[in-house]
Amino acid sequence: MAVNTAVEAVETKAGWGVIAMLAAAQFVMVLDTTVMNVSISQIVEDLNTTVVGLQTAITVYTLVMAAFMLIGGKLGDKWGARRAYAIGLLIYGAGSLTTALSPNLAVLLVGWSFIEGFGAVLVIPAIAALTAVTYSGRQRALAYGILGGVSGASAAIGPLIGGWVTANYTWRLVFATETAVVLLLMLFLRAIPATPGRSTKLDLPGAFLSAAGLGLAVFGILRSSQWGWIGPKAAAPFTPLGLSPVFWLIIGGIVLLWLFARREEKVMAAGNEPLLDLRLLDIPVLRAGLTTLLGQQFIIMSTFFVLPLYLQTVLGYDSLQTGITILPLSLSLFAFALGGSALTGRMSPKRIVEIGLIGMLIGEVLLIGFTGPDLRSLGFGAALALVGAGLGLLASQLGNINMSAVPSERGSEVGGLQGTAQNLGASLGTALIGSILIASLVGNFQTNVLANPALASVSNEIAAAAEVNANFVTTEQVRTSAEQAGLSAEQTDAIVAEYAEAQITALKVAFAAIALFALLAFAYVHRLPKLAVLPAADQGTP
Repeated sequence: MAVNTAVEAVETKAGWGVIAMLAAAQFVMVLDTTVMNVSISQIVEDLNTTVVGLQTAITVYTLVMAAFMLIGGKLGDKWGARRAYAIGLLIYGAGSLTTALSPNLAVLLVGWSFIEGFGAVLVIPAIAALTAVTYSGRQRALAYGILGGVSGASAAIGPLIGGWVTANYTWRLVFATETAVVLLLMLFLRAIPATPGRSTKLDLPGAFLSAAGLGLAVFGILRSSQWGWIGPKAAAPFTPLGLSPVFWLIIGGIVLLWLFARREEKVMAAGNEPLLDLRLLDIPVLRAGLTTLLGQQFIIMSTFFVLPLYLQTVLGYDSLQTGITILPLSLSLFAFALGGSALTGRMSPKRIVEIGLIGMLIGEVLLIGFTGPDLRSLGFGAALALVGAGLGLLASQLGNINMSAVPSERGSEVGGLQGTAQNLGASLGTALIGSILIASLVGNFQTNVLANPALASVSNEIAAAAEVNANFVTTEQVRTSAEQAGLSAEQTDAIVAEYAEAQITALKVAFAAIALFALLAFAYVHRLPKLAVLPAADQGTP
């Protein structure tokens, strides 16, 4: 039996200092992404890049974590969770410093997307494992609830912190501060209980197959707006058999992941230790929890990607105004994450998650209605509050559900799985919704331009240029480009008007796609525990 809701494990009391340090590390990891999202306009300008370029950096950051999280969990088993935690923190701090000093997008990709990402793949599974070995019984359930609440709180106040720091100083200061926090956490490393490593051979071929498979598939989705899904667009660099590279990248990724699963089965059949024990995915509660967690991260990251584009690119807000406008979502997420944590052990996780998903779904639908050329602040704020409440409730429950499905000695392994689900959801959210947003923008703009009589003489050229240079820019940038191209004042005004309309339509389509994903997430909720979850007994789990 994977989840024991009737018999509580023998409980030993432990101090809360350990969870405080682990929660601080978790706070920094989650803060990173929401800070980057809310500072999109300033970073694009500072590094002389584009929204698509920054979308790539955000996606690669979460993709690196998704692709290598299983390896990070295994290294935690091999080295011991505390050692993996310490090494990961040092790597993460080095990446934060590199990001703070980055002069261009390439260095940002190296520092943030890769170095920080590789540090996080060691830290995140270690946090889950160290929590499992430090706490037991109801105390462990509460500890996981605290971690979920802290994740929600970090996601909630990230936009406000990022907005205030970026508006008053520079976005670079956030990453420099992260380096200082990492060094501070290292000073208290001795307070974390030592965890012995165990002799284990890392499945390197399996690691390659899993990382390459996830990487190819998500990278394909990321490039779909520029290259096309199946039929190639003009910007596609090559067209094997006349099809878009995206099609082949996704197919290649799926094939590699299938080969990974087959290899893990052979490794287990030979009596060796696989990178991923596939039997864990046969535990219904764990499978449902991981899938719902992926959905949660998809929704939160895609929402935090689309919102700043609307507020900054369409409405012209700076990063601080953006953070303040998103405050209803932030406060609601924070309150309901902590409130949901307090309900752990008292109320059905299934019911809490159901309520959360309903709140998110209603909120995303309302965002469709309240997104327009001018901000209707009251309705928009209410929609954001509902989205935040739903996200907070999910964040408070899913970590405990997943980690309580197995005994504590499998904490690193399930922590790696959980990190993979989180970051795969985040990668897919940013890549897929970003792709849908750009594709809708270009498609609607082309349709509007081709149908406008005032642009009849230049419509084909404009439509072709829009496909090649697909990007989400301000109407002033469109006006400047039209004027530099020598178009008349009437034609320039017409192009700007059509682009502005296409922007709003694209944003509505993006929110609709997020709402659809929230609806699809209900497919797995019925498999979540119907009773309060306590940690699994140490017997009977694969």
